[in-house]
Amino acid sequence: MSDNITWHPMNITKQDRATQKQQIPCVIWFTGLSGSGKSTIANLLEQYLYHCDYHCSLLDGDNLRHGLNKDLGFSESDRIENIRRAGEVAKLLSDSGLMVISAFISPFHSERQLVRELFLNDHFIEIHVDASLSVCEQRDPKGLYVKARQGQITNFTGIDSIYEPPKNPDIYLNTDKQSPEACLEIIINVLNEKGLLVNKDKLSKNEKLAAMQTTFVDG
Repeated sequence: MSDNITWHPMNITKQDRATQKQQIPCVIWFTGLSGSGKSTIANLLEQYLYHCDYHCSLLDGDNLRHGLNKDLGFSESDRIENIRRAGEVAKLLSDSGLMVISAFISPFHSERQLVRELFLNDHFIEIHVDASLSVCEQRDPKGLYVKARQGQITNFTGIDSIYEPPKNPDIYLNTDKQSPEACLEIIINVLNEKGLLVNKDKLSKNEKLAAMQTTFVDG
C-alpha cells in the first residue's frame, strides 16, 4: 500500500446505519464443496430474512465471477484473491448495516482465516455445508464434476484440488441427511441464540418456512 494513502473518516458510523435498519449487522459465511447445497440454503436464508423485514445481501461465488472477479482464474493464488475480494465486499456491506450472506467454496483454511480476521470485532458466522463427494457428484447441478473427471476442468475442488473442512465451524450442516428446510431451521435457531435476530416478524416462523419448500438444486 502506498504511503500516500490515508483512511478517510466518516461521520455516519456502522452503528448509525445498523440503528437506522433496526438490526445487528453480521456476515454468515457458507463454505463447502460444489453441489453441497451452499447456494440453495443461502438463498433460503435470504428469503427468510427478507420476509422478516431484515436488510440483507447475498454474495454468491459464481455471481461475483461474472463481474468483480471475472479477471480471476482457478489457480491457488487466484482462488485466494477471489476470497480476499469477497471478504472485503462483505466487510463493506456489513459496515453499511446489512446482514451479509456469502456462499463460496473457499476451500483453504488460510483464506477463510483471512476473511474471519476482517471481522474480529463483528459478528461472523461460519457455516460448513458438508456433503460427501459422491452425493455432490450425483447432484452435479452445473455439470462441473463430469467435466473435471474428463479433464476439461483442472484444479477442481474435490477432484484434483483439496478441500480443507473447517475445524470448528459455528454451524455444521450435513446435507446428505438434512433437507434444506431442516438446515435453515438450524441456522435460524443459532442466529436467535446469538441474539442476531430481533423481533421484526410479520409472519410466524412456521408460515415463512412453509412458503419456502425446496430441494438442493445448486452449489
